[in-house]
Amino acid sequence: MDPHSRHKALIAPFRQALYDFDLDTVRAKLHALCTPDAVFRLAFPFETVTGVDAHVDRAYGALAKAWPDLERRDSIVISGPTPDGADWVGCGGYYTGTFTAPWLDIPPTGHIVHMRFHEFYRFESNKIVEMQALWDIPEVMMQANAWPMVPSLGREWHVPGPAMCDGLVQGPRDDVTSDASCQQIIDMLDHLKKHPSQGGPEVMEMERFWHPKMMWYGPSGIGSGRGISGFRDWHQIPFLNGMPDRGKYVDEITYHFFGDGPYAAVTGWPDMYQTITHDGWLGIPPVNKRIEMRSLDFWRLEKGLIRENWIMVDLLHMYDQIGVDVLARMREFNKARAGFDPKKGRAL
Repeated sequence: MDPHSRHKALIAPFRQALYDFDLDTVRAKLHALCTPDAVFRLAFPFETVTGVDAHVDRAYGALAKAWPDLERRDSIVISGPTPDGADWVGCGGYYTGTFTAPWLDIPPTGHIVHMRFHEFYRFESNKIVEMQALWDIPEVMMQANAWPMVPSLGREWHVPGPAMCDGLVQGPRDDVTSDASCQQIIDMLDHLKKHPSQGGPEVMEMERFWHPKMMWYGPSGIGSGRGISGFRDWHQIPFLNGMPDRGKYVDEITYHFFGDGPYAAVTGWPDMYQTITHDGWLGIPPVNKRIEMRSLDFWRLEKGLIRENWIMVDLLHMYDQIGVDVLARMREFNKARAGFDPKKGRAL
């Protein structure tokens, strides 16, 4: 078995434990996978901890109490080496369950809830030494009608898995196809960064890289778009209007790109720097402050063109850097909810 197929096989019992969810089993399976000093990087407000127990208690303890029938469903599992030789496994899908108690002070709905995730695991000597992961916490706020920031420009919905239902990529790894998928994404991003500093939209050569029926699945708070015009109208144009220096600080960033069959992925902590100026962004005024962004992404190629792109951005961390506590705003927002106790974070 090639090493990348082996890494997917090694992580499978952990994924199964998350599907069947039992906290003790999840803890045991993750201990078996990780080095004692493994580092776990998660979205705001969880941030970074060292060691399996700290991660499991922080990430899953309260979530499992709020969603007592918690389960995880993976729609993408890929693996491969980065150009610098690091080995990663990338998983994408969603957590689901019945939202019966507050979580992060988000009020429960009593209904099915879903939260998208992108989780990337770095292996050394068949052990996980690092995780970089984002959970779409704003998606949960929206389902609870408790999102306290501006409405999304794009479409908010339950983002689907791959159209071809082939995201759980099986081994052995096809090195030629996988490396070509990865290189296509790197080339596309190199062209994307040419605009606006080197010219108008034409310098991106988007038709060269993107399928005419492309789907761009953005995080909650930004939303999704279809086709090049949907991507540009609902995300790229507002983003660049507010942060036109995107791509200026690439020398300060470490990217981790890898491919697996027709899929490719990137992770980095962070993987973008830019300054909120000009028209501002997401209703944020031009505060003239440089921020870092965590964006963990998957792409699926079809006949050499990108047909689907799943994006996760740590929006709560972005807001935190400019002094906006979204969770505090949410608690204030919920004061107007009849029968809700903001001090206890639950219904009276």
